[in-house]
Amino acid sequence: MKRALSILAVLAIMFGTTDLKAQDAAADAAATSEEVMDEDSTATESNDSTAMASDSNAVAEEASKEPAEPATEEEATEEEQTFHQVLKEKFIDGGPEFMGIVLIALILGLAICIERIIYLNMATPNSKKLLAEIENALQSGGVEAAKEVCRNTRGPVASIFYQGLERHSEGIEMVEKSIVSYGSVQMGLLERNVSWISLFIALAPMLGFMGTVIGMIDAFDAIQEAGDISPSLVAGGIKVALLTTVFGLIVAIILQIFYNYIIAKVDSIVNTMEDASISLVDMLVRFENK
Repeated sequence: MKRALSILAVLAIMFGTTDLKAQDAAADAAATSEEVMDEDSTATESNDSTAMASDSNAVAEEASKEPAEPATEEEATEEEQTFHQVLKEKFIDGGPEFMGIVLIALILGLAICIERIIYLNMATPNSKKLLAEIENALQSGGVEAAKEVCRNTRGPVASIFYQGLERHSEGIEMVEKSIVSYGSVQMGLLERNVSWISLFIALAPMLGFMGTVIGMIDAFDAIQEAGDISPSLVAGGIKVALLTTVFGLIVAIILQIFYNYIIAKVDSIVNTMEDASISLVDMLVRFENK
């Protein structure tokens, strides 16, 4: 009986040792698998970080490339010249001889145009208001009161009325003659210096055409000296010729517009003067018949 118990005890000890070894082996295997998983996860994380780094580098490179287009557009914008700069360059390319004369014609013509426009706008009469004031003055104070109204009023119509009232004592016929005569004087004052504008209008394109002819002559001289027809030889002379013609025509067009406006303004004032003069004569006839 004791031997059986001892045998069982030995067997129990042997099986317990085996289980412990098995557990230790299982624990070792689990630790090994965990280390492998850790290494795999570490490798995966490193690969992900590498991929993310490469993506970020690619994005950074694209971001660094994208601003290049606005820079190119800005450079193109800077290279674009304004109309004033282009006009200045073309004017210089045309040569100082004829382009300077054309410019002087433009400056003088514009100065006369501006002076005439200011004068005509100041001389534009309010004939209805003036006639009403003269009629009230005739009814209240007679001819002398009407003359005082004309003296205090600015413009050609008031001057004509004053000259007509000055001849009132000599009869209506003398009033009419005085109005017609002094009306011609006022018309001359309105049209003063307008002939200079027409001169510059005709002179500017003629100077341009002269520059054209001289430019063509220079081009043919260059061809004769070189003994060969080359575009580079002819281009300079033809360019000067065309530029002088263009600028001469531009000056003529600008001055022609102002000239037509001034002539229309003068005609309007003259028509107003004539209508107002007829109304004044009728007013004086009614005043004498009272």
